[in-house]
This record gives sequence, structure tokens and C-alpha cells, in this order.
Amino acid sequence: VQVVESGGGLVQPGGSLRLSCVASGFAFSRYDAWWYRQGPGKEREWVANLGGADDSTQYASSVKGRFTISRDNAKNTVYLQMNSLKPDDTAKYYCYTFVNYKEIWGQGTQVTVSL
Repeated sequence: VQVVESGGGLVQPGGSLRLSCVASGFAFSRYDAWWYRQGPGKEREWVANLGGADDSTQYASSVKGRFTISRDNAKNTVYLQMNSLKPDDTAKYYCYTFVNYKEIWGQGTQVTVSL
């Protein structure tokens, strides 16, 4: 039972990236999913979440209107589409879920927004 993130990289301000979180060992569609991030010298912060039961979404105010969380059940994957990226979005992004009373974190994927 694990999740693995990918899709990070270096992008210029104003650019876009799509992060993927692929689950294995369980059906991701049944569970809530979260994206968190941790910037240099900062604490880990919540970015967005997606409900497993109803696909409801919530976003941190700092990313609302720019980021979109979604899922593809056929691929057992949750995505984070990030548009209009800013240097302040530079961070390592983590996928998180909670399955059968167990917390599951991915290893993270680095996003760097810079000229």
C-alpha cells in the first residue's frame, strides 16, 4: 500500500505543471486524497484535498483559482494541476491519504518556480 508522486520540475513564473499521485495496493477512488507542500525553511502546509465519497474539493487560499485537484479512477491516480505558478509555490509536494487507519505519505516531488 503506497502512493508515488511525479511530475515536478523547474518552471518559469506563470507556467504550469501537473503532478500525479499513483496509488498501489488499494482503490484510491474510495479514499480522500490530500496534497501538501513544504517550501525551503517552511513547515509542511496543506494545499488541497479531494473527497473519496463525493469528489468534493477544498483549496488553501494561496492556491485557490490556480490549482485543481482531480482523480482518474481508471488509472488509480490523483492529480494536482498547477497554473499561474509563482516563486512562492516552490516546494516539495507530497500526496497523502488515510487507508484503514493508516497514514500513507509519498516521497514527494520537487517543484521549483524560477526564471
